[in-house]
Amino acid sequence: MTVNVALIGCGRIAGHHCSSIAQVDGVTLTAVCDLVGDKARAYGEEYRVPWYTSYRAMFADIPDIDVVAVITPSGMHFEHGMEILEGYGKHVIMEKPTFMRPEQLHAAYGAADRAGLHLFPVFQNRHNRAVRRVRQALDDGELGTIRLIAVRVRWCRPQRYYDLAPWRGTFSHDGGVLTNQAIHHIDLLRHLGGDVARVSATFRTLGADIEVEDTAVATLAYASGAVGVVEATTAARPDDFEASISLVGAEGLAQIGGIAVNELQVFTPDPDACAANSEDFQGIKGHGAVYGYGHTQLYRDIGAFFGNGTPYPVDRADCLATLKLLHAFYRSDEAGGAWTDVDSDAQSPRLGRPDDTVSDLYRTPPP
Repeated sequence: MTVNVALIGCGRIAGHHCSSIAQVDGVTLTAVCDLVGDKARAYGEEYRVPWYTSYRAMFADIPDIDVVAVITPSGMHFEHGMEILEGYGKHVIMEKPTFMRPEQLHAAYGAADRAGLHLFPVFQNRHNRAVRRVRQALDDGELGTIRLIAVRVRWCRPQRYYDLAPWRGTFSHDGGVLTNQAIHHIDLLRHLGGDVARVSATFRTLGADIEVEDTAVATLAYASGAVGVVEATTAARPDDFEASISLVGAEGLAQIGGIAVNELQVFTPDPDACAANSEDFQGIKGHGAVYGYGHTQLYRDIGAFFGNGTPYPVDRADCLATLKLLHAFYRSDEAGGAWTDVDSDAQSPRLGRPDDTVSDLYRTPPP
């Protein structure tokens, strides 16, 4: 079967979705939509598909759309996703950070279950060769018991980046460095290290005039007894430098670095594996150096899910656990850096708080 995909939101990463879809057999880009006509037209013309400024008009014109990739501002994911699920009966691909709040994730998955539909969270860095090789090493015991995990994200987002759109740099629709830029690395803390029990975090805003954090440091205590540390910032200047994760095990050490965890830099069980499991993202068109090649595998996974029932690799519980970990960092900072339990139903009062003034800018007007 052919899976017909439509895109809602034609911003920074939409072109990467379009090019990834074009590389996957059995998955077809059917239409694109953005409130700004010039953005939608550009991708529509480049990929020779219909373009719209209203997704409601798009669904009316093209009823055979199967899946919708929601690439709108993070704070709009829940509202857009729920309308697509409940109002139009389409499966949904949800870009990071999936949803801003765990309660939204519960509601969206509940709506999908009731309608017999599916949600596909995007965590493309799990597909990087270096990440896959380290995950294999953990499964096979090559590194031994993990003792320490460290994340370091040193990226540059100057004021002009946040000034590009009203949603950027807000707690309601964006979140700071942990929610936007480092969310994939927060996910890898779990994907590679297992369940985190408690965190202690401190946030600062140092490089831009925004309400959210652009710098975060944190300490983690894993359920396994391992410990971890996070250093993440968008206040590095003048460019992006590093997005790395390292694991110290009883039998060896692995370090994944590069611009977006794309290089296996140290792998003591087999140093020769480093070159074979590293990728050069710099040649990817546009902003792809940050996004990598993982979206192509994501669409292969979606094609396999509909084609032969292969389970999608990120399920509801997995996504929820990453979102709970994210909120634990914020809750700890709000408590003055106090140790905060991760497996809790408590949520940050700041992250994802409602703001209709901003939301109204990204809502499709009624017909």
